[in-house]
Order: sequence, then C-alpha cells, then structure tokens
Amino acid sequence: MMLLVPNIPDVSVPEGESDAQNAEIKKWGEIPDFKAKGFESKGHIELMQKLGMADFERGAKIAGFRGYFLKNDGALLSYAIWQYGMEFFMKKGGFSPMIVPSLVRKETMFGTGYLPQGEEDLYKTQDADYLAGTAEVATMGYHSDEILDKKDLPKKFLCFSPCFRREAGSHGKDVNGLIRVHEFFKLEQVVLCEADHQESVKWHEWVNRNTEEFMESLNIPYRTVINCGVDLGLGQVKKYDIELWVPNENKYREISSASYFHDFQTRRLNIRYKDENGKLRFAHSLNSTAVPTPRIIVSIVENYQQADGSILVPEVLRKYLGKERIS
Repeated sequence: MMLLVPNIPDVSVPEGESDAQNAEIKKWGEIPDFKAKGFESKGHIELMQKLGMADFERGAKIAGFRGYFLKNDGALLSYAIWQYGMEFFMKKGGFSPMIVPSLVRKETMFGTGYLPQGEEDLYKTQDADYLAGTAEVATMGYHSDEILDKKDLPKKFLCFSPCFRREAGSHGKDVNGLIRVHEFFKLEQVVLCEADHQESVKWHEWVNRNTEEFMESLNIPYRTVINCGVDLGLGQVKKYDIELWVPNENKYREISSASYFHDFQTRRLNIRYKDENGKLRFAHSLNSTAVPTPRIIVSIVENYQQADGSILVPEVLRKYLGKERIS
C-alpha cells in the first residue's frame, strides 16, 4: 500500500535503532545548581499544588487518566506564555496568524501522513472524523486542491489550536503531572515553499532557530538533537528536536520538533504552484512547534523555583502575568 511507503531521509540524518541514537548538535544555557543555593529542588507537581496553580486529583476525577486543571497563577501563566509567544513569533516576519480546527476529516489526516500509520494515537469521533494532535494538520489542509501563485511563496503560518493525543503505549510513563497529557494547546509554525531542496533546508533551519531563540528569551537551558532515521515519522526527510532541561528528572525533555517533508504532504493534499515556465509543481512543506503548553510550564516552574517554594516569573513574561514572583 503506497500510503505506508515512507519518505527518503536526508543524507545528514544519522542511523540508529532508537531515539537514544539521536545526535546532540547544540547545548545552550547553564543548568541550575540548587544545592549550591542551599536547597533541594522540587518537581513541578509539588510546587504547583502548594502554590494553588494546578489540581491533578480533580483533573483525574473529571477527565480521567492524565486529566488536569490549571488554575489561578497556573492559568495566568499559560495565558502569559500564549500572549508572549504570539508577540515573539510575529516579530519574526511574514507569519499569517490563524486559529485552526482540531476536528478534521480523515482525508486531511491521510494527507499529512498521520494516517494510516498513527491511528492508535488518535481520537476518532462517531462521525469518523479525528481530533488532531497538532495545528499542522488543519493548516496543511487549508490549501489542499489549490494552485498557488509562486510570488506568494513562501507562505508562513503561525497557528494555534487545542491538541489531542491518546498517548497509546505510554501507560506507566510520566503518569503524573504535565509532561504527557491527552489535551494541550500549541502554537505551530507551518511553511509552504518552492519545490527546491535548498529552500526546504533554509526554512527548516529558520523555524527551528525561531524556537531556540524563544527558549533562550525565557532563559531555560536546552539542547538540540537531530533525529536518527528510526525516530522519523512517515513523511519526514529530516527532523530536529529541542529538549528543555527538567531539574526534577535531571534530564532534557522534548519541547519542540521541526521537520521538513519535501513534497510528501503536498502530493497527498494536491497543493501546487506554477513555476516561472508555467509548469505545475508540488510545493514543499515544513513545520515546527513554536510554543507547547502546558509542557513548557514544567521547565519554567522547576528551573525558576526558589528556596522558599516560590517561583520567579521569567522577565519576558512579567508584563503579561503582572507580577515578578508566584508565591
């Protein structure tokens, strides 16, 4: 079945048998030494519950496994991240902001490569539609079966949506807290460009660097890895992951993925443009996470915790949250 045939990875993609073979290409920021500051660090669950920022017990009561409530400063912190994220990425230039559907038809899921391979991780409705796990899906469907003007390329979208994932196969992993939840919210960067490998590479580096700079503006330590072949999705030619430092686990956790697909998605979705010779070409597509919530809150809370149990608010978020410290 041709729908299951994967794309061909770029020559720069390392070989590997698991995500343990993803290759670190960059590390940024200073990992906080809480013992040197005279106290033992706490995890985000304990910190947020003591500060009245979240309620996981009632979340599970209402929404079941992996349910959560963000409340008080937890909710305000999430709003602050969204507002700052919109402002930050819109300054990068050329983005069209959109709020996009989460509920999408199966044709769009097939078009973006999330079906048939990933069905077990998707929520399906009684009408045979699906709840998408990323705004990329609806955004890529926006221009399906259309012929674009070459002069309008690249098209750059900054899209917001609720997102849903069953996290099938993840039972027992990160059971508590905000690391791996069923319902979350994301800002996503999506680009359609000319059918040229170097154009794809250029915009891939650009969207990934945008997210790196966003994390740097929050002053959170991170590393960037290039994913090995086995850790690529069906249509991805190359992918970077950005991983933020999580002090309570003493490890980096994925916060963003940036991928390019060449014409894998646009052939399925029939997104074309006319080149300078009047020939119809399939555009190239790529995307990158811009801002994922609530997962990013984990690293903010844990890296900015203080000896008295309070949390300093990152400087760039203070004007949105209206305070310098959550206590």
